Amino acid sequence: MKRLLPVVSIVLAMSAMSFAQGGVEKALMDLERQWVKAGLASNGEALAPLLASDFTSIQSDGTMQAKAVYVANTSKAKWQVNEVSDMKVQVHGDSAVVIGVWTGKGTDWSGKPFDGKERFADTWVKTSDGKWQCVTSMSVALK
Repeated sequence: MKRLLPVVSIVLAMSAMSFAQGGVEKALMDLERQWVKAGLASNGEALAPLLASDFTSIQSDGTMQAKAVYVANTSKAKWQVNEVSDMKVQVHGDSAVVIGVWTGKGTDWSGKPFDGKERFADTWVKTSDGKWQCVTSMSVALK
């Protein structure tokens, strides 16, 4: 019986880690959904707390936007469709990458019509107060 105790402890620890990681994956997918909800509502201020102060977005056309510009542009865009799908989360300690597909239809921040899909990779970090914030978002157009 004593020899089984270390094995049982290891199995329980691994189960707890797996459960915790599953919680992180769900939390990050929920944050991604909050992001698109804010975009659909043209509500950049609702998006701002999800983004780190040094957030950078690399757009599908190769341009870069700092947090303030990205938040302002979110408020200018008018989307009829703004959704994410096919999300996968890779957790690495206090950082994680969410990869997925974004589908949008409407008018972007510059008034240009858009109807398409992009693959995205968002890098998230856990802050000292335990909240997750996105530090970098990158997307490429899907054909």
